[in-house]
Amino acid sequence: MAEVLVYVDHVDGAVRKPTLELLTLARRIGEPVAVALGAGAEATAATAAEYGAVKVLTADAPEFADYLVVPKVDALEAAYQAVSPAAVLVPSSAEGKEIAARLALRIGSGIITDAVDLEAGDEGPVASQSVFAAAFTTKSRVSKGTPVITVKPNSAAPEAAPAAGTVEPLSVSFGDQATGTKVVSRTPRESTGRPELTEAAIVVSGGRGVGGAENFPVVEALADSLGAAVGASRAAVDAGWYPHTSQVGQTGKSVSPQLYIAAGISGAIQHRAGMQTSKTIVAINKDAEAPIFDLVDYGVVGDLFEVVPQLTEEVKSRKG
Repeated sequence: MAEVLVYVDHVDGAVRKPTLELLTLARRIGEPVAVALGAGAEATAATAAEYGAVKVLTADAPEFADYLVVPKVDALEAAYQAVSPAAVLVPSSAEGKEIAARLALRIGSGIITDAVDLEAGDEGPVASQSVFAAAFTTKSRVSKGTPVITVKPNSAAPEAAPAAGTVEPLSVSFGDQATGTKVVSRTPRESTGRPELTEAAIVVSGGRGVGGAENFPVVEALADSLGAAVGASRAAVDAGWYPHTSQVGQTGKSVSPQLYIAAGISGAIQHRAGMQTSKTIVAINKDAEAPIFDLVDYGVVGDLFEVVPQLTEEVKSRKG
């Protein structure tokens, strides 16, 4: 069976959930070969093996941390040359898509971004994508070269399938461009204790109906009761009520959780484009004619300041 390269997204050896999803999807089209770079790369092997990696190619060098994406592209290109894979899978983060695009250009291959599913095809892997604000699903395959595919988080449920996970060192030669953009400082992001927005299984978002930054704790309380991430509409973000990093929508982040709760969000197309692929959608809005109700699985017409606190207490009581 052909091998499939999987780029490992990890933090000091702790493998992030989107990579487990990639390993699960990779098994549909071949044998996963994980590529782990940077500090803690070898520590990813056990987790990668648990989810089906037959090999784990590792490399560590100061360039991976001190410079932007090009050193990682150099390494992934080296892995490509060593393995001659049937496909290369990368998480659909901002960095992941840049790595994938640069790699595809270097190896003369086609690229598919933001896939939500993968399946084997007679002429190569077939990727499904949600397009036109998730109103349609397309199936695509790369017609030239080795497919480079980025996959959106929450597109598949990670499934363990233990494999050898043999660790092999990857020899990487960095090109002249690798050191072109240096990281000069880092500022730790303040931790909220909540899951990452794009990876969360549950997302609770607030919009214009929240009325101000001082009222967002109502949304946060519901999110915390559910172990959810907190999102915001563009209107709420532009008004300065919530950080831009939490914006859900066409010009923000795309999410696809198991459960999406929209509180005080009208449902403009800009917002819908970022959350329409959520598995179950619940909306709370006092305007019965709000466009969001055309999209939802469950809708509550009512004042969010009455409904959301009651829902929060109900969740807490059932957990208790």
